[in-house]
Order: sequence, then C-alpha cells, then structure tokens
Amino acid sequence: MTPEQKLKHMILIHSMGYQDLPAPESVTAENIDELYEAGDDDYAQDARYEVREGEVETDIDAPSSRHYESKSVAAKAPDGSWVGWTYWYGGGKHGEPEAIDWMDSAYDLTCVEEEKVVTVRTFSKVSA
Repeated sequence: MTPEQKLKHMILIHSMGYQDLPAPESVTAENIDELYEAGDDDYAQDARYEVREGEVETDIDAPSSRHYESKSVAAKAPDGSWVGWTYWYGGGKHGEPEAIDWMDSAYDLTCVEEEKVVTVRTFSKVSA
C-alpha cells in the first residue's frame, strides 16, 4: 500500500469503530480506495480529523507557510509500518488548516523504538 492508502485504512478503521462495526477483514491496495469512498460519511469525517492529528510528533522538518503552523506527525499503520505527514494548524479566526490536502503528501517512515530506564534523584536537606 502507498502511504496515502495506509492513512485511508486507518481512517476506515476509526470510522467503523465509531459505529461499533467490525473493520473489513481483507483490505488490500486494490480495494482500499473503493472501501474508503464507500464509507465517506459523518463518521469518516470525524475519523479523518482524529487521524490527521497523528499519534506522535516526529523530529522531521515540516514545510512552512506564512498562514499556518506545521509539525511532522506519524502514526502506526494497521500493517505495523509507520506513516508520516505534515499536520497543519492555526491560521487565526478565518483560517482553515484542515482544508489542506495532507494525505497526498504522506510518506513511509522507519521507526526504531528503544526502552530507556531513567533514574531520577531528588535530594532534600535533613533538618537536625
């Protein structure tokens, strides 16, 4: 699947979850676009907004705009891979950053996760 198709798959899963319906079992690169278009309703709109925010912020440089703020975000796709894109926000009273097409510029990512143990020490003086 392309990164855009992976995002459509995530949106489809979220949309079905809002409706307490099971996600389609066999989602492939050949049928995801058709499934996504068939499920385009108010639930899909809510799911699109939720997915658009991403799961985690990345340290990848995001494009800039004089009208909106941006940051790079990512989410784990149903196949276990990671997809990244630019999350546009801000713009003031008349801004509409959610209207920017964000899925067509999505990209595949590699992600290395490390678990780190941190020891934090807090000292205070013992009063006599």
